[in-house]
Amino acid sequence: MLQSLLMNKPCHLQNSTRNDEMFDRQSPVPMYYQIEQYIEQLIENKNLQAGDQIPSERELTDHFHVSRMTVRQAIMELVNAGILVRIKGKGTFVANHYKIEKNLLGLDGFSEDMIRRGMTPGSQILDFSRTLPSSNVSKHLGLKTSEEVFEIKRVRLANDEPIGIEISYLPVRVFPELTEKKADPSLYQYIEKECGLKIHHAEQSLEASLVTNEEAEILKIPNGSPLLLIERCSFLESGQPIEQTLSLFRADRYKFTITLPRG
Repeated sequence: MLQSLLMNKPCHLQNSTRNDEMFDRQSPVPMYYQIEQYIEQLIENKNLQAGDQIPSERELTDHFHVSRMTVRQAIMELVNAGILVRIKGKGTFVANHYKIEKNLLGLDGFSEDMIRRGMTPGSQILDFSRTLPSSNVSKHLGLKTSEEVFEIKRVRLANDEPIGIEISYLPVRVFPELTEKKADPSLYQYIEKECGLKIHHAEQSLEASLVTNEEAEILKIPNGSPLLLIERCSFLESGQPIEQTLSLFRADRYKFTITLPRG
């Protein structure tokens, strides 16, 4: 199996099938991580596709002259990331859904992020209304008791697949001309391009949650499935808060990463 995959190997492997040219054994990057990256490249280049079985641990061990423990660690890292799935008695396969990886340090809108990944973003507005906010939303946006907000509830799509639900609140005072049509598909584009405002930074929290029956139906996932719950407040350079958003992303399709510098 492995030899047939190497016949259709990624471009940086096209000139050789020698093990020592595929991996840098002098690199400080661990061998298991290099194997992990190699398997991910096979998936990204469509040499391995959803549902395909990957080479066995023994094949990878013999071909790349590494220990079985090294190969197993690489595979388990990909299993834990949701990229591979192990089926007892059968082997390891490419998961049906490849997780979308989002860096927590970036402040991009959903549509901007999907386009950069080569995916087609989409949204479906479930509700657009003008209302008095909850005390929590009012506090985050620094509103007076009588101030109203636009409440926008949307399903976020990636290549026509529902992967999240977003509920956004924007002060009517700041965006008096906002309409349902203008809010779709990208609020950030509306804020920055049409309103001429520059979003400077955001404060964000992330926690685990479980899907409700209503959310499960919208996202087309089983009841009780795990979600990633993100609460974010966006600010202008002046420090004025202009958007409060609650997002619920499918944990089987989304993961968040962050680079941590050592102090």
